[in-house]
Amino acid sequence: MSFTDKSDLRLPPLGRRLRLGFVGGGRGGLVGAWHFSGARLSNHWEVVAGALSTRPENAAASARDWCIAADRSYSDYRLMAATEAARPDGIEAVSICTPNNSHADIAAAFLRAGIDVILDKPMTSVTADARMLVEVQRATGVSLTMTYPFSHHAMVRQARALIARGEIGRIRQVHVEYLQDWNFAAQEAGNIGWRQDPSVVGRSSIVGDIGTHAYHLLHTMTGLDVAEVRADMFVCGGAKPQPDTAHIGLRLTNGAPGLLHLSNATIGQYCGLRIRIWGDRGALEWDQETPERLRLIPLEQEERIFLRGARQGVLPEAEHLIHLPRGHGETLTDAWANLYAEAGVLVASRRSGTDLGLAPLVLSGAADGLRGMTFIDACADSWEAGGRWTALAG
Repeated sequence: MSFTDKSDLRLPPLGRRLRLGFVGGGRGGLVGAWHFSGARLSNHWEVVAGALSTRPENAAASARDWCIAADRSYSDYRLMAATEAARPDGIEAVSICTPNNSHADIAAAFLRAGIDVILDKPMTSVTADARMLVEVQRATGVSLTMTYPFSHHAMVRQARALIARGEIGRIRQVHVEYLQDWNFAAQEAGNIGWRQDPSVVGRSSIVGDIGTHAYHLLHTMTGLDVAEVRADMFVCGGAKPQPDTAHIGLRLTNGAPGLLHLSNATIGQYCGLRIRIWGDRGALEWDQETPERLRLIPLEQEERIFLRGARQGVLPEAEHLIHLPRGHGETLTDAWANLYAEAGVLVASRRSGTDLGLAPLVLSGAADGLRGMTFIDACADSWEAGGRWTALAG
């Protein structure tokens, strides 16, 4: 199999779907719904087991919703890991869609059981747990994939390829923003959601929740990393226990400056993840709310708009993420499916012990998850020090 046919990414390379389990993500959970729909649409996975909720009645109802047999609906993830690892038809990977502070123990249990892990971001709630997971993953040799779905849009890969080919020259500055409005209202003490609870999410809700997406997008597109940050954080909506807004200065590893604006308290902004990259030969712009469109502006030349679709100047690095003709929208659900398809290729390759001959995958592993945690820490350290420039650890 090769990627000469752009639809090949959704063909399971072993000639069958892999067996997938879920921890968390049950009835009423938005994150689990994204993961579940991505796995199903990818055509690489059959969801056959789950510990879908800590509430038994919700776990059982969710298992019925997802057509999971009653004897493979578990009350505890540890029982699930041990039982599924011992079954001849046990799961080959698990998706973990639980709050941040539970990620480390759950992921470690499945890695040690020999079951590949697909883990929602951020990796953990504290960096020490992330380092532990990196060591467990290395020791077991089992794969751990972090889920940053925005990097699986075709036009993000198009931008990445254009930058790698030198189309905009040396990068001189970058501006990224991620703006939402769901968290504007005040949250009463004793009735806060887990995404605002420091004991669950860690040191910064806003950076951990959406800032890690923006950081990962910058790195994926440019190939550069962030060397230093200078962060200010604010409560711009109603009173709540953690800041809902962050203004972060960046210094990239090539010396270029950058800006990162984060908020989930900006009225009228829904899922505004936007990036602008300026080089010495041109610029690129991409907006997650119009994900099929990429703007290239060469220096002193006419701008060019790439539209997701064949015969639009789409490069091979992006073409295999395209599955429908122009005019038939492919959006975030399709990006999730591309993520799960690439994860399926990775797991199938590891489990078959063969090189399946497919194009290089652009997936985020354990080291990327740890890097996201060091970014959160650096931002929190900078803010707590009054906005001092702070280097990322490592």
